[in-house]
Amino acid sequence: MRAVVQRVRAATVTVDGTAVGEIGRGLLVLLGVARGDAVDDASRLASKIASLRVFEDGAGKMNLSVLETGGAVLLVSQFTLLADCRRGRRPSFTDAAPPDEGRALCERFAGFLRGEGLAVETGEFGAHMVVTLENDGPVTLVLDSRDGRPVPAEVPPCPARS
Repeated sequence: MRAVVQRVRAATVTVDGTAVGEIGRGLLVLLGVARGDAVDDASRLASKIASLRVFEDGAGKMNLSVLETGGAVLLVSQFTLLADCRRGRRPSFTDAAPPDEGRALCERFAGFLRGEGLAVETGEFGAHMVVTLENDGPVTLVLDSRDGRPVPAEVPPCPARS
């Protein structure tokens, strides 16, 4: 799983002009689920995000987590985070989990965040979404549940054009 985590003052996700998820101060989490990701990836990453110390304390140091500040999480699935852009001009998404697996792990991830005590809003899996945010800082982090673990075998390169 790969997540882009942004500290926000506010964030909203809309589908067909209707807000489906909205938070005030907290974290916007864009989440990509990769082939081979499992429930333990979701659990570990959710715990990490819930406890990240990215909010300022009274001394202006990033010492507080979203939990400690009473903030919320807006979770938006984004399979494009798994894009392979090393060859050619069109991204390959073969590293992304199939939709049914991706949806299930996104839902489990949201459940794990809620289990940590966070208020969680979500986008709509598979829909065309518009995300608006008021970035705070800006503070943006990229996390991967596979950091420190072997990654799947390389995808074979695309054949050369003739």
